[in-house]
Amino acid sequence: MILTILACLIALFFAINIGASGAAASMGIAYGSGAVKRKRIALLICGSGVFFGAILGGGEVVKTLGSEIIPESIISINIALIILISAAISLFIANLSGIPLSTSEVTVGAIVGVGIAFQVLFVKTLLVIVMYWILIPLIAFLLAFVTNKVVKVTERKFTFLSRGRGPKLLALLVIVTGFLEAFSAGMNNVANAVGPLVATGIITIEQGTFSGGLFVALGAIFLGGKVLETNGKKITKLSLLQGSAVSGIGATLVIIASLFGIPIPHTQVTTCSILGVGASDKGRQIWQKAIIGKLIKTWVISPLFSLVISYNLVKLFVDFDFSGVAILFVFIAMVYAIGLWKPATKAHPIYKEKVAIKKIGGN
Repeated sequence: MILTILACLIALFFAINIGASGAAASMGIAYGSGAVKRKRIALLICGSGVFFGAILGGGEVVKTLGSEIIPESIISINIALIILISAAISLFIANLSGIPLSTSEVTVGAIVGVGIAFQVLFVKTLLVIVMYWILIPLIAFLLAFVTNKVVKVTERKFTFLSRGRGPKLLALLVIVTGFLEAFSAGMNNVANAVGPLVATGIITIEQGTFSGGLFVALGAIFLGGKVLETNGKKITKLSLLQGSAVSGIGATLVIIASLFGIPIPHTQVTTCSILGVGASDKGRQIWQKAIIGKLIKTWVISPLFSLVISYNLVKLFVDFDFSGVAILFVFIAMVYAIGLWKPATKAHPIYKEKVAIKKIGGN
């Protein structure tokens, strides 16, 4: 009974943090541009989008994380707790090190670690997920690259967009695409927190998506202010139409993936969309080593670190086998040795570029 309560508490705490970090960022463009002037209103729109996305379309990803990577039969309360703790520890250490990890990747990594420990893993499903992790961000980049060309022509041809009612229409478009991005986050990310609980039978899919969606929404509304401020005020320079394109492309791709039950790293999709716009505008100048390094850290370290942690927790607390501890220390030493973990500071290249989205009616 105690373990059940503890697992539920960790899952809901995880959900709150998903909302406070990843989900809240979805309204960054709308808030930063001035389309939504009040921070609280932006967060409420985000929270409602996340909640409705979770309850209307979050079930398929829950099924994937709960039963299609490893057999549902091996996910007991203890194992669900190990998966959630492994994902939470990975995110916590990453935050200390300044690395923005994907909750989808750390959750999948934690589940795979359990599967390896039990020597039961649905490799086909895992390969499909990894394939989507590569293809979806690449598609986002290409779509953003092409769309930006169309946006540039549109902005030159339809000059009314910059005066009169034009800015108000663009503001509405930015708000709608921001809401859709939040909706897609709800569909895809809520499963990370509640998937293991559903697999144990503690709650049903409907209960999981409702409670998970509610707590992700609450996390966004009450704790997402700093993330919203950062993303809204220090975002890559985009026009309103470009910002709408980035949000729209990301939302569309994540929603499609969610319908097929594929957990997708939302952060990477958005990052690649922005890179696509940047590459379309600046060409090769966008390919800086700092950006590439950041992507590699996020994509490679996220699942591997949580995998190693969950594997060792199973060995320690289920099999009472201490042999895997050495693997954990070797992995951490290797990561530091090749320089993938370097705490981000204000002198870091990522912080040198401080540009803001163009304000509505501004210069």
